[in-house]
Amino acid sequence: MDDIDAIRKKKLQNLQQQAYAQEEFQEEQQKEFEDQKKMVLRAILTDEARERLGRIKVARPEVAENLENQLIMLAQSGRLKSKITDAQLRELLTKLLPKKRDITIRRRGI
Repeated sequence: MDDIDAIRKKKLQNLQQQAYAQEEFQEEQQKEFEDQKKMVLRAILTDEARERLGRIKVARPEVAENLENQLIMLAQSGRLKSKITDAQLRELLTKLLPKKRDITIRRRGI
């Protein structure tokens, strides 16, 4: 019985080590991907546009992620001829974000 328990413990340790190594590898790949993304964005955005994107990332991370992906796709497809300015980034944002509906409440006289 002791041999079986020892084998089980050893196998469990091996599985845990493999899972830990795989997790570290995935984290490292994610970090590399984020670094590459930052480099591309730094190359295609002006300083003001990058600052705005940073503020958007804090307020609405899902919108910023979507915008970053679209900007990177534009850069990779070769459709960008110059750096994106803050005004151009705002224009992209207005196209990306859905329009808000204004709700007005009218009171009726009693």
